[in-house]
Amino acid sequence: MTQKAEAEINWDELRPQLIKMALELGPLVVFFIANARADIFVATAWFMGAMTLSLALSWLILRKIAIMPLVTGVVVLVFGGLTLWLQDDTFIKIKPTITNTLFASVLLGGLLFGHSLLKYVFGDVYKLRPEGWSKLTLNWGLFFVALAIINEVLWRNFSTDIWVAFKVWGVMPLTVIFSISQVSLLNKYAPAAEPHHVPPIVVES
Repeated sequence: MTQKAEAEINWDELRPQLIKMALELGPLVVFFIANARADIFVATAWFMGAMTLSLALSWLILRKIAIMPLVTGVVVLVFGGLTLWLQDDTFIKIKPTITNTLFASVLLGGLLFGHSLLKYVFGDVYKLRPEGWSKLTLNWGLFFVALAIINEVLWRNFSTDIWVAFKVWGVMPLTVIFSISQVSLLNKYAPAAEPHHVPPIVVES
């Protein structure tokens, strides 16, 4: 049974996903540790540095930088810079709201014009029929909306430590669970000749 399960795993497909997930999770762990040992402003400075290093390593190891981590990195540098310059942690706290809303708007807005933009992000890895791309794009768009709403509720109503803890240890499990929930969709709409897919995992840093 184990050998059969291993045979169904496409390790060439899984390995880049694991590396990518580690590179995206790393800055979050740095952010959490720095906040626990110092404060949100020190943590923001370390977060910016770790994010820059993560993008550089992504290019060196994978020879490419995915569009979502790149956009997230730019937003981190902009809002992190504002946080440090103005000494106002509101900017770094609304960063997840901004990035998730941006991703949701792009994905859902594309669907309104008949374009499944997620295909341009994962189209070189996954082969799906058009209906499958549309449904996957819709699901991820709604998921990003949910993350934006959760972030707004948390930073406005709870302490900074709780917000940081959820950002690091809550968003990742939610994202992994959601990604796994899309496996049936990936396999349902994959061409008959395609192997079972590993779900795409997008970490919101």
